[in-house]
Amino acid sequence: MIASPDGALSLTSDTSEDLPAWDLSDLYPARAEDEAEGGFAGRAAALADLAVAAAEAGRFAEAYAGRIADALPDPAGGALLAEAIKAYEALDERMGRVASFAGLIYATDTTRPAYAKFYGDVQEKLTAIGSTILFFTLDINRLEEEALERAYGQHPDLARYRSWLTAARAWRPYQLTDDLEKLLLEKRVSGASAWNRLFDETMAGLRFELDGEKLAIEPALNTLSSKDPATREAGGKALAETFKASIGTFTLITNTLAKDKEIEDRWRGYEDVAQSRHLSNQVEPEVVAALSSAVESKFESVSHRYYALKARMMGQERLNFWDRNAPLPDSDDRRLSWNEAQRTVLDAYRGFAPDMADIAGRFFGSGWIDAQLRAGKSPGAFSHPTVPSAHPYVLLNYQGKLRDVMTLAHELGHGVHQVLAGPQGQLLSQTPLTLAETASVFGEMLTFQALLKQAPDATARRAMLASKVEDMINTVVRQTAFYMFERKVHLARREGELTAEDLGRIWLDVQTQSLGPAITLNEGYETFWCYIPHFIHSPFYVYAYAFGDCLVNSLYRVYEGGHVGFAEAYLDMLRAGGTKHHSDLLAPFGLDARDPAFWAGGLSVIEGLIDELEGLVA
Repeated sequence: MIASPDGALSLTSDTSEDLPAWDLSDLYPARAEDEAEGGFAGRAAALADLAVAAAEAGRFAEAYAGRIADALPDPAGGALLAEAIKAYEALDERMGRVASFAGLIYATDTTRPAYAKFYGDVQEKLTAIGSTILFFTLDINRLEEEALERAYGQHPDLARYRSWLTAARAWRPYQLTDDLEKLLLEKRVSGASAWNRLFDETMAGLRFELDGEKLAIEPALNTLSSKDPATREAGGKALAETFKASIGTFTLITNTLAKDKEIEDRWRGYEDVAQSRHLSNQVEPEVVAALSSAVESKFESVSHRYYALKARMMGQERLNFWDRNAPLPDSDDRRLSWNEAQRTVLDAYRGFAPDMADIAGRFFGSGWIDAQLRAGKSPGAFSHPTVPSAHPYVLLNYQGKLRDVMTLAHELGHGVHQVLAGPQGQLLSQTPLTLAETASVFGEMLTFQALLKQAPDATARRAMLASKVEDMINTVVRQTAFYMFERKVHLARREGELTAEDLGRIWLDVQTQSLGPAITLNEGYETFWCYIPHFIHSPFYVYAYAFGDCLVNSLYRVYEGGHVGFAEAYLDMLRAGGTKHHSDLLAPFGLDARDPAFWAGGLSVIEGLIDELEGLVA
């Protein structure tokens, strides 16, 4: 990493193509003090902002502690609450900017000590600030519902935050005493957050030996989508060997975090292991159960059928686990340049809505995307919304494959969503995970359909259909299987500590059930649960992907059906951010996630693509 002349963060690439990297100076510009204590561009400004946030938190506590709970019986109480929420929102945005910068700088190289220290220090200081203002949300949950309803009618400024207050107050039945809430918050730094960091740094430090070369996790996983069977096999075995050597560490991390969660769940009185995630996602447990049940009922007609078909296309009776994501033998394996990827995605977006392409276009050439491959860089991909006063940042590891183009389309969908929702403000722009995947998956679908129309012949169309079906299976079936795995792990952990063999057995059971008999789960695959970051960072996050994919499939059917004004209604849905429940957002399209037919309709889209693919296989 080097600092450019204007102080922007620049990062060197180990690829031959000139791929973009982030310019984090949009969050915090460089200062002369940055050079102190192993500093880097933006460090001093971020720390200064953190100090301001700490002072503001103290003033906030002085102004509102002890006043909110008794405010509403007084007609002026609504105005006081609205004033307090606005102050809380401004403070939350300042804290969010610092947290975003720390998280992003750490993601650029999780192995660099200065970044790790900065990230850890910021987490500790933000937790301390959070402890100072924790009283506010606790007091909000003590308000009487009738008094709050009256205040909404009397004070439009307060009514604007109704959705945020409703989401915050959903936790009321599970709230502990103030002292216990403060203790749990402060211990998080030395508890779950510390184990999360250990996972990240351990995974980033792993090396997978292949043909005399030691690969990091991202290029090692990429070997499983190589066109060369020998490369895939060697990659699969190298991954298994390295995972096995570190499985004790990952087993300890998983056990500790699962027990940590069980303790808090027990104290709060949650009825289900995933209940806290459902509350966070603002989705009813029965809706998630309906989704999971619907997907599970389609394992045979979707994933089992597809993988049997793929084995035929690959000229095999069964596929080894390392062949699951292999391209078809006659697929186009040319490398798409970064410029081609950009043009492909933006053209697809523009064909749907010019405004969508215009927003996505702002990410290019502005330092909003980091696509380079570097040792120590966070694997995978994400779009971080940061704060409304700034802009999102997209991370991916671009290697020029069609799947990388689809990943770009996915993350830019997130980015467009985050930009559109930004004007709602810090508290109201944040979208539940279940709806956060809507724009990303829709962006993928638009890009796929645009590419499919350009397919020159049946062979190319078959390869593209197969790739899309695999992506959808990975999003719907695989993520639902992940959810099933997590449920089994967390339930089993309540009975005692789990061994690596226990975890491997649960993993293989679920994978066998979801993937079907056409996939051979070779020796070593029992360790592959260990690299999934969502299990560590966000328990039960994974069903949001299946939720989003099925939702988008249903939405896309409405779009293809010629729904009048669909594009504008869709963009309005994204602009809403977190201000509306999923039922209100889907109503304009005639969709209802509580209806089993909704999930069946989404899954039928995948079945239809497999039907078409079968018609193209001799």
